[in-house]
Formats: sequence, C-alpha cells, structure tokens
Amino acid sequence: MKRKRRVGFVLGSGSARGWAHIGVIQALVAEGIRPDIVCGCSIGALVGAAFAQGRLDHLEAWARALDWKAVVKLMDPGWHGGLIAGERLVEVLQSQFVDRDFSALDLPLGVVATDLASGRELWLREGKVADAVRASFAMPGLFTPVAREGMFLVDGGIVNPVPVSLARAMGAEIVIAVDVGSDLVGRRLAAEVGDEPESAALNWVDRLLPKHASEESPRMPSMLDVVVGSINIMQVRIARSRLAGEPADVLLAPRLGGLGLLEYHRAAECIEEGRASVARMLPAIYDALAAG
Repeated sequence: MKRKRRVGFVLGSGSARGWAHIGVIQALVAEGIRPDIVCGCSIGALVGAAFAQGRLDHLEAWARALDWKAVVKLMDPGWHGGLIAGERLVEVLQSQFVDRDFSALDLPLGVVATDLASGRELWLREGKVADAVRASFAMPGLFTPVAREGMFLVDGGIVNPVPVSLARAMGAEIVIAVDVGSDLVGRRLAAEVGDEPESAALNWVDRLLPKHASEESPRMPSMLDVVVGSINIMQVRIARSRLAGEPADVLLAPRLGGLGLLEYHRAAECIEEGRASVARMLPAIYDALAAG
C-alpha cells in the first residue's frame, strides 16, 4: 500500500492581507485536504497558531468583527524600538488564541523570526506560542522587538517571508504555500488608497501623516508609507528569491495588493479572496497530491 506523504501548509507574512490565510485553510479543509504540519511567518504565524489549536473559527469571528476603531485601540504607542508597543495585541493573543505551549498544540507548528543583531533566521518551536507569534510579526520600526534568550527578535519576513524551508525541515513532503505579498510592488501608496475616515485614522500619530498635497504636486508619502513600502519591496524580492531556490509544490497567491498594511478591519474580503485563490489552483493542488 502506498504511504501517505506528509502535507505542510506554509502561511506567509503580509500584515492585514494575512487574513486571507483563514479562507485558504477553510477552503482546503472543505476539500478534504488537511495538513500534518503548519508553518507561518508574521500574520501567517498567528493564523497558523490558531489553526494548530483548533481555534481558527474563533479567530475568523474576531477578525470579521474588527472595525477601524478597534484596530486603532490595539495599537498602543511604543517609544523605544518601535511605534507600537504591542502589549495590547499580546493580551488578545494570550486570552483568545495562542496561550499554549507548542507541545500542547493539535498540529506541529513552526514559526519564523529574525535575530536583530546577527540577522540569523530563527525557527521557533518551543515555549509559549504567543511569545513566538509576537516576535514573528514584530515589523522593524512599527512593532517593538521581542527579547528572548539574550536576543532581540523581529519579523521573520525579513529573512524568510514564505518559510517553505522550515516546513521541509519539519518533514513536509508536499508543501502548499501561501504568498499574500506577491502583487504588492507597484501598488499605490497607502496614503493614496482612499479618502475614507478610517483610512486616515489608521495613521494615528501626527508625525506619520503625509504632507498636504497641492494641485501642482502629488501628496508626499508619510513616514509609515515609506517604511512599509520599503519593507514590502524587500519582502517581495526575498520571497521570490527564496521560493526560486526552495519551491513549494503549490503556491497560492491571493490578489490583495490594494489592501493597506493596517487595514485589519477588511478581513471579510481577505478571507473571500483566500478561498478564491484555492479555487483557482485546485487542479494543481490535486495534481500535487496525486503525484505524492
């Protein structure tokens, strides 16, 4: 009898766009495709952790209920190491989704972070899941780093935005990966996405706001736009390079380039696009599973 090969789900970084991972997982499970291993980076680490402890539906309900005011309330100012301290978000993680040790999860989970001093890629698989997830999404300049074992850890997307290599190292033989940042480069700056009140409110510190635009000149990007745009470009380039050398068996690419970094209140459209990305790639997914 042919042995069933181990399937790994790999969930990439991408801030608010990462809510698409929820729809991806739901669509795959609905097709009877369940993973043996889950790996994640940044927002992918959060969604992966919720799924690995059977709390994905709970996370979906919480994400869908977010409005822009709730998002702003989660962003406690931090003046040392990052604009957002992240303590309020950690409280949510611990109370709602990921307050467990890795050893207590229903599925093996791997999380990627980066050592700020050495630039070394770290694979977190022990200890408290909430601490690992918080480290994995600590985007430089935005969230404060996380102190762990004498190191300061930041966003894993700096070194491995779509961690296929981690899934392979954990024993995955068929990898279904999700890259939510594949169409970011070339999109409009966040400051130009719209004139809705909630879009403006998300730039919640005056020094982040763009300079006023005149009829003769375009609007100057805010400091947040510059930092985020630069990191987006970097992560897209790194992801393409890593995926070329460490390819997934199937790569899903939800089309979310028009979504802003902090627009976590748009979970519904992200989740639907995650499901749509699975539908577009179902033939390739079944081919990969059949070949295995």
